[in-house]
Amino acid sequence: MASVHESLYFNPMMTNGVVHANVFGIKDWVTPYKISVLALLYDMTASKITLPERRRLNKLILPLQQGPDLTLGQFLKTVEECCPQTAYAVKLRLHEMADGELKDMEYFFSTLPTPFTAFDSEAYKTSVVGLFMRHMLLAYNKLSFSQVYKLYKSLQHYYHSHYAKPADGTLGLPALVANDSDMDLTSTEDTVGDRIDRDELDSPLHESELRFVMRFLDKVLLFVLPKNDSTPSRGPLSQKQAEYFLARQAYLLKNDENKALKPAALQEELNNMLKFNPDFAEAHYLNYLNNMRVQDIFLSAHSLLHYFDRLILSGNEGKSNGDEGYGRSLRYAALNLASLHCRFGHYQQADLALQEAIRIAQESNDHVCLQHCLSWLYTLEQMKGSDSTVLTEDSVKMAAHFCLPYLASLGIQSLVQQGATQGKTAHKLMDALKDTDILHWKHSLSELIEISLAQTTSIWRMYGKSTMALQQAQLLLNMSSLEPVNFGVQQNNTEAFAVALCHLAELHAEQGLYSAVSEILQHLKEQFPPHSQHAKLWMLCNLKIQFERHMNEGKYHLAEPLVTAMSALNKTEGLYRKAQVLKALNRSTEAYKILQRLQVHCEKSKCTEVVIRVMLSTAELHWESSGFSTALPLLLQALALARQHHLQSLASETILHLAFTQLMLGVPEHALSVLHEAIEPVLAHGSVIDKGRALLLTARCQMAVAGFGPNGHGQADLHLAALAVDTLNESAAYFSKLSCKERLRDVHYLQALLHRSLGQTSQCNKSAMLFRLLDQELQSPAPPVSMRL
Repeated sequence: MASVHESLYFNPMMTNGVVHANVFGIKDWVTPYKISVLALLYDMTASKITLPERRRLNKLILPLQQGPDLTLGQFLKTVEECCPQTAYAVKLRLHEMADGELKDMEYFFSTLPTPFTAFDSEAYKTSVVGLFMRHMLLAYNKLSFSQVYKLYKSLQHYYHSHYAKPADGTLGLPALVANDSDMDLTSTEDTVGDRIDRDELDSPLHESELRFVMRFLDKVLLFVLPKNDSTPSRGPLSQKQAEYFLARQAYLLKNDENKALKPAALQEELNNMLKFNPDFAEAHYLNYLNNMRVQDIFLSAHSLLHYFDRLILSGNEGKSNGDEGYGRSLRYAALNLASLHCRFGHYQQADLALQEAIRIAQESNDHVCLQHCLSWLYTLEQMKGSDSTVLTEDSVKMAAHFCLPYLASLGIQSLVQQGATQGKTAHKLMDALKDTDILHWKHSLSELIEISLAQTTSIWRMYGKSTMALQQAQLLLNMSSLEPVNFGVQQNNTEAFAVALCHLAELHAEQGLYSAVSEILQHLKEQFPPHSQHAKLWMLCNLKIQFERHMNEGKYHLAEPLVTAMSALNKTEGLYRKAQVLKALNRSTEAYKILQRLQVHCEKSKCTEVVIRVMLSTAELHWESSGFSTALPLLLQALALARQHHLQSLASETILHLAFTQLMLGVPEHALSVLHEAIEPVLAHGSVIDKGRALLLTARCQMAVAGFGPNGHGQADLHLAALAVDTLNESAAYFSKLSCKERLRDVHYLQALLHRSLGQTSQCNKSAMLFRLLDQELQSPAPPVSMRL
């Protein structure tokens, strides 16, 4: 079931992915890359392009202006994806300047439309393009002659490094940037000494010296520069570039992790950023989020503490509200640290950090922080396995009192989750979720709407209503998000979507639609890569589907290796599957010990579903030793638990076990009457294997009631015989859909017995031949048909 607190990371300094950066301390300058952007803007206004291409280029303008400097290869590739014609025109214009003379670059700047006068142009002074061109023109006009010459030489190197052959030893050098004193827009005059130094620096080198310097640079750059052209820029970023980079990456990590930089690349960029400004607090917080992606406990805590240390040292909050800013940072630092330890399962450390946050919040009389602490307190109690219903109810009441709809809704969803595990009726839970949905739509809380739909899917699935679960999952996947979509991001990588897709995959697998299952799992792998935080959901789902498929097909040697991988993700599931494999391999003693240990553990943790499944498996072990009477108390106890918690699917499966036990005890009439109670929900909501097993058991009961024994001397009841024939044919169709050959072998065996008792020789021979073919193919002795459901 979806966890309602999995994505709760309260950050007092980030809102909707916008980073309030400190003064970064790095001034803007004119670079060859910015000249390339100017050339793009100029050619967009000068050339005729189609409307779709213009729209794509308009979306590209702001990232190009505010993002980090790109190499020429990256820039041209980005533009070419939107409009190849404009990319070619930009390439020609840069070629004219780089292969020409200095006057060609000066002519380009002189022909740019002036934002102050060109009212008929797109470069109007209040537009994004106009502001950028105004900034660049002012910056260019403030440059001295030596600075203009350096800019021109940098442009030449920027252009020619892209077209340099691999044999030349160059690897696509980034733009060479002059030092701060050269390109500082505030520097408008030069001293005599500075001019002498610049003249010496600008003097041309001898050809042999230049060749030696280039060889030396090539050898150094082989080790220093990245070889991948798609690697982000490693130069120092301006304040605006840093803010844009952090805002974009924080938004992508929250909404679409696949479009964010890879963890290693993002770590490299943040290290480069912190190298120039170690006190940049928001970079430390993004570093914390990045380390959380790869489950790095040490670096996550290290970056989080650095974030709040830098935040306190910067004094941004203290300027507005005195000492309160310092205390606010401290209590939210402790709260974030508690959530971090909760995520990694360090409950003792989380409890200590949470108590510290509560103490500081009480001293400061911060009711909002106290509510967040209370929500994490009952979440921590749930993770420990304790009953936190009272704490959750108090949290909901207080959150409603302080007008905190997000926390109130989270509390109600948590109460619904606890109620589902405690056996509350479905209509009460759905009514509570309906009330919270009204609150969600009223306040546009799209994240909580997704969680609510995922929870509804899980609840219907737990109750055994597969059709309703399928409907809710489809509703979530087809819902349009209320969040503003930026950077071309779609809101479909949250935990709720992962839960819904995993339910869809399991529902399709239960019906034998394995091609659809592979497509869903492939989408999950692409949307939630293995390093992402929700990847373990589809990993466990994939392992369970493969395990059930191998078990149904009788390939126990393929199912056994999956148990180890499953145990690494979920110990309870791994133990239960291990017991199933051991039981299938006739290692009953080992399986019984594991089941007993698992039952004790699940009763303590109040995992009712697993307790019932363990009881059913234990009853099957009693069958193998013909202890049908000893299996009855276990089955009756399991049925009582299933009905008490309204688990219809498990109740139906338990009834099938009871009917089989009654059949083996020699009362097929009672078994057949009991089956009528369970057959309808099984056929309506059950899996293909459950439908086949139920129909096979029904046919066996019909044969027993009609008097068809193994020796074929019973009194033939033609009506029941006809029903048994139809039932066996239908069960064979279900087993064929799953390639369940061992079950098909049992069906053909019973068909042969039935046809022989009825004197139908040809049909008997056909069924016997199919039985013989499957028996030769399986190459394993058939277990007694009377010992397996």
